[in-house]
Amino acid sequence: MITLSALNDFNRIRHGFFTREGGVSQGLYGSLNCGPGSKDDPAAVRENRGRAMAMMDLPVESLATLYQAHTADVVVVTEAWPAGQSPTADAMVTNRPGIALGILTADCAPVLLADGKGGVVAAAHAGWKGALGGVLDNTVKAMVELGGKTANMVAAIGPCIGHRSYEVGPEFPDPFLAEDAHNIDFFAPSSRPGHALFDLPGYISRKLARLGVIDVTRVPADTCRDEARFFSYRRTTLRGEPDYGRQLSAILLDR
Repeated sequence: MITLSALNDFNRIRHGFFTREGGVSQGLYGSLNCGPGSKDDPAAVRENRGRAMAMMDLPVESLATLYQAHTADVVVVTEAWPAGQSPTADAMVTNRPGIALGILTADCAPVLLADGKGGVVAAAHAGWKGALGGVLDNTVKAMVELGGKTANMVAAIGPCIGHRSYEVGPEFPDPFLAEDAHNIDFFAPSSRPGHALFDLPGYISRKLARLGVIDVTRVPADTCRDEARFFSYRRTTLRGEPDYGRQLSAILLDR
């Protein structure tokens, strides 16, 4: 489990970015696959989720995850729900203690946010589509509606695909440049003509800063290149493998 000092500095907030290590799943899912949407053995996934929560000294029943669909939708959480009853959304916010907000990823960026003074936390699933489409905007807005202040918010970007691994096609930059011509900063030439390399965590960091969340830090990891520690959708796709595991990131207010 990886933690960042920016969030560890809050007394009432706990968080963790889990790797793929320490679980019971086998094969492609080895070993801490926490994604019920995968084709892994459901019993193994339940055990893995329980192990992850045990690392945070929590029961598995405290974990709430979503059916993620690359939307900009945010839900306010008042109590955890079973994995099979997850609402469709890509971010969660809460001011209730004891609920672990969990995001599942395999290259997209998990973004954990906290306002320690206001007692509000959030977790967002930010792939390129959700980040561009407003999931971070809506998450920050929802935190403010629960009593948070952007000036007090800290954001942590977890393990995701790195700049050197994220090759995109010729049309990919267009909607980013339409949003803001300065987004060209997040594209670098690729070795393939007409292609580019996209800096997803860099884009997310600037997006958060423009929303007023200035204190942004990130885990220096590339999920695609670090097979020993992380699942990766892109790595799986390049190899032609049939499925992939999902790592968990979680944040909560202490009781």
